[in-house]
Amino acid sequence: MMRETLLEFDLYKAHVVVNLWKIIGWTGAALFGLRWIPQFFATRRAKKVTMPRVFWVMSVTGSLCLLSYFIGYRADSVGILSNLFPTFVALYNLFHDLRKGS
Repeated sequence: MMRETLLEFDLYKAHVVVNLWKIIGWTGAALFGLRWIPQFFATRRAKKVTMPRVFWVMSVTGSLCLLSYFIGYRADSVGILSNLFPTFVALYNLFHDLRKGS
């Protein structure tokens, strides 16, 4: 079911196949990349470098999506290792942010 093709099309010279695993991977990549937008605005508002809680939530969610994509779909050790460490760091920081209650 997860590998079942939902949509298939050509985009310029690339052939794109969409399935649930790819949606999970794209969601993870988008969350992990876009997490810098709320960080940018929080830093501007505070007039000092700050990491808002949403940054850590997006980091954890994005990392877990990417980790599951690389484990469940790609079976890619490079992708697994490159997302394993950020997942633990983001979880650690989110835990401490929630603990301090800010």
